Amino acid sequence: MPVTADGARPRLEVFVLPGIGEIRAGDDLAAIILAAAGPAASRLADGDILAVTSKIVSKAEGRQVAATDREQAITDETVRVVATRAHPGGVTRIVENRQGLVMAAAGVDASNVEQGTVLLLPVDPDASARALCTALREATGLHLGVLITDTVGRPWRDGQTDIAIGAAGLAVLDDLRGSTDAHGRRLDVTVAAVADEIAGAADLIKGKTSGNPVAVLRGLGQLVGPVDAGDRGARRLLRDSANDMFRVGSAEAYAEGYTAGVAAAGAAAAPAQISSADLPQSAPSALPKGDFEATRENSVADLPQSALSALPKGDFEATRGTTGREVASRGTAPA
Repeated sequence: MPVTADGARPRLEVFVLPGIGEIRAGDDLAAIILAAAGPAASRLADGDILAVTSKIVSKAEGRQVAATDREQAITDETVRVVATRAHPGGVTRIVENRQGLVMAAAGVDASNVEQGTVLLLPVDPDASARALCTALREATGLHLGVLITDTVGRPWRDGQTDIAIGAAGLAVLDDLRGSTDAHGRRLDVTVAAVADEIAGAADLIKGKTSGNPVAVLRGLGQLVGPVDAGDRGARRLLRDSANDMFRVGSAEAYAEGYTAGVAAAGAAAAPAQISSADLPQSAPSALPKGDFEATRENSVADLPQSALSALPKGDFEATRGTTGREVASRGTAPA
């Protein structure tokens, strides 16, 4: 947050727009938000950012669908399975959905909807944000930003928080690379995910059960800009696969690493005579089929014996981050 000429930091205010009732398919969401903003949108000011819960956007767009089998709805919205974990109530799936987001259950929501139905995310959250932002700006004449938010978990952290899945009229990243810190040191990697930070701040006051799906943040007007600045909206926050170190879960990484490790071990043993087609099929057949049940850690004791017999003998220390590729490169495995 920038510092003013007198050395003071701007004041940040966060408040909800009360009185937004149940949203149904076909509702004019911009008109409903404006009504909640008071006469002549008196509760809004230039530079405000509206954080809108994705659930009401989905409802207005008719994304509530009949689904007696929620699991099938999740499957239908899934592009790629990242990890799965079995539990007494079923199987949790972390997947990449059609919107490119990685989240539990593909973002399919069965809470606060009619029995026998589930709610899907907006087809294109950035497009939804642009349409809503444009309508609000035209109606008020104010320079406003809009975020569409949803709740997710995080790798390595308990609990959930809200993130921006759609954005219009504001910067979603604050690139600080090339600037200096308070001690004069150059910042080379710092890019603040301001849209996600705003979404989290808005969720503190919206809550999950209060019935207040829209929050307003005031004091970040420097982030507000053109509705469509030619960027990708909240899609800019999605890490590309080449730089994604968490692309698969532990069990899925184990399966991939095991296969690569067996192939590398065979090639190292007799590179002139052994090809991947010559490798024994007993090891791959020992792996489970279909979705893998993710575990917190796979030790060497968990590996199928057929897999171990295919690898070179020697000392080996199992670690949480060890993959089959590393096994092959070290050339060591349990004797």
